[in-house]
Amino acid sequence: MKSPQCHKCLCEYNRLTEARFWSRILMEHALFIQLGLAPNEEKLSAEAQRFVDLFDNLLNRLNKVKRLNPELLEELIEAVKAIIEFKAKVLRLIIQCKMRPGSNYPLLLDHIRREAERFLNLLTTPVAEDALTLLLQQEVFWLRIMKEHIEFIIHLLDPSERELLEQAHEFRKTFSRLLETARDLDSMAETSPGKFNDVIQFTKNVIQHTKQLSNFKAAAFELDEACKILGIIADPLLLDHVRREADKFLSELDELLPEVEKCYFGQVR
Repeated sequence: MKSPQCHKCLCEYNRLTEARFWSRILMEHALFIQLGLAPNEEKLSAEAQRFVDLFDNLLNRLNKVKRLNPELLEELIEAVKAIIEFKAKVLRLIIQCKMRPGSNYPLLLDHIRREAERFLNLLTTPVAEDALTLLLQQEVFWLRIMKEHIEFIIHLLDPSERELLEQAHEFRKTFSRLLETARDLDSMAETSPGKFNDVIQFTKNVIQHTKQLSNFKAAAFELDEACKILGIIADPLLLDHVRREADKFLSELDELLPEVEKCYFGQVR
């Protein structure tokens, strides 16, 4: 799952690794939209199914190649652009009150649109970034994603699941604080400080809390799959999906943090 590759303090993402990870994610996004649509939205449901099939096909092809050739890359870029517009269209229809949302929260649609936008950016602008800048940028992106995951889980659990809800609310508070701090540090880093020791300790703190959140998501998935949890989760796959995204965040931190320590602080773990 590791993707960032760093050389001489500059880091970039492996587009084939990212393509394999995100193609599965986008395929599942289309499935979740379809499951959340109101029963009378047959046209949108069929469109969502076409995206499920499209990204399933792309994923199968990506798993068979050793490099992302130009033709496949262009096809993937066009598919990602198309699903971004589909997600935006569904969101527009809901916020303009032109369709009932079903169980597709507007923020959920915006959330998965932002994830697809990030993937598109990785495919189209694979420019190496300064390791410290990239680390903070990814923390800002992923911490918002993690916070929203928790908020979605809170709204999907049955009110009787008080213990799980209490844990989820604590995670929401923690990740809200982490996100605000990441945004502050990212802004401060624009001044190009020679040293920024807080980033190291902050990132280690993020790793610790994200591991705990990943474990929480994994436990919730196992409970839901075994029919031992109450709520309106359409498919246990949703909980596994958000757990995989937490693990992806951790894998990126595991690659970027040592590079920042080595390049900026002369430390090697």
